[in-house]
Amino acid sequence: MEQNSREQKGNIWALLPIATFLIIFLGSGIITGDFYAMPAIVAFLISLAVGLLQNRKLKFDQKVAAMAKGVGDSNIITMCLVFLCAGAFSGVVSAAGGVESTVNFGLSVIPPRFAVAGLMVISCFISLSMGTSVGTITALAPIAVGISEKTDFSVALCLGAVVCGAMFGDNLSMISDTTIAAVKTQGCEMKDKFRENFIIVLPAAIISVVIFFLLTLGGEYAVNSDLSYNLLQVLPYLLVLIGAIVGLNVFIVLLGGTAVSVIVGIATGKIEPGGIFGAVGDGVVSMYDITVISVIVACLLALVRQNGGIDFILNVIRKRIKTSKGAELGIAGLSLLVDCCTANNTVAIVISGPIAKEISSDFGVSNRRSASLLDIFSSVGQGLIPYGAQLLTAAGVAQISAFEIMPYLYYPVLMGISALLFILFKKQVTAK
Repeated sequence: MEQNSREQKGNIWALLPIATFLIIFLGSGIITGDFYAMPAIVAFLISLAVGLLQNRKLKFDQKVAAMAKGVGDSNIITMCLVFLCAGAFSGVVSAAGGVESTVNFGLSVIPPRFAVAGLMVISCFISLSMGTSVGTITALAPIAVGISEKTDFSVALCLGAVVCGAMFGDNLSMISDTTIAAVKTQGCEMKDKFRENFIIVLPAAIISVVIFFLLTLGGEYAVNSDLSYNLLQVLPYLLVLIGAIVGLNVFIVLLGGTAVSVIVGIATGKIEPGGIFGAVGDGVVSMYDITVISVIVACLLALVRQNGGIDFILNVIRKRIKTSKGAELGIAGLSLLVDCCTANNTVAIVISGPIAKEISSDFGVSNRRSASLLDIFSSVGQGLIPYGAQLLTAAGVAQISAFEIMPYLYYPVLMGISALLFILFKKQVTAK
């Protein structure tokens, strides 16, 4: 009984590996002034070693088995495969001239002063259609870098607009893993969750677009090269967008886009037949770092979960709930903290969903509200943490630090503020 009680309360020391990562990764950047001084993968490996040294009651083989189970989670495997497929598409479409033509086409149609705000709008649309923020960032980040190179707008600002739009769709899309997980764990209809969610996040999205517009309004910019483009080279992006809109599976969309990019590259003379595999390989290799990091993080968090770290967080939040609004705040904090610990918003929802369901039932919070809050605040965390796949992917494309992008992540911050205002001031419709 005593051991069972301890497991339910959790163990604060189980969070030591996560604290170790934050101290090493952030500390080295602060001390050296260069957040690339300590590669994220090295910091995660050190943290993993700390996790393996904990809980001597378990044999090493048992810890390895727990890590293997964590890595084998369908969400982790799917995420890694999306990384690789997105890398293949990005590599081939870039080799085929798609990035350059798309950037030039966009700058030809949209005045440069509207380009950054336009990036966020386009990113919103693509992520809403595809249901994946990482896939959206991978596809649009090279375009953001290209726009930055052809204007005086910083690459961090342009990437910030892409990440903001990507998190909008990740949170709302009907085919997003986070939406599906939130709806299933809370037992509500997807359309009801969408309506509840959309009303909350729309003001944040509109304000974010306006901020990007104002930041670039009247700014100094100069397009110092010709803006020639070939619409055939833009075709792969258009097909990926259309495929996403009609609801095709993200793998079909990305693999189909890769195949079309190969055809376009050969037809326009940008890719020699013998260079196809090289282009695909280069793109896939570019995603190795983030894929390996995802695997290591899954191992690390499996140990944290096994040692009671997640249970500790859940128990702390639940003890402080007194009212229905407190319950909503508890669900919000629960989702946010678990996401910061797991660095995966889908996994965070799956972990915290059952507890959130119990909390909402106890305090009369409607299922659609609890589902919405789970999804929103996991996305708030995922859109802000510098060790999450979204920021690491965006930063990796431009070879800058994730911390350089963070000052421009207006949407995740405003989304959280908007949700908090709804919790505090909007009347709650209790569950029947």
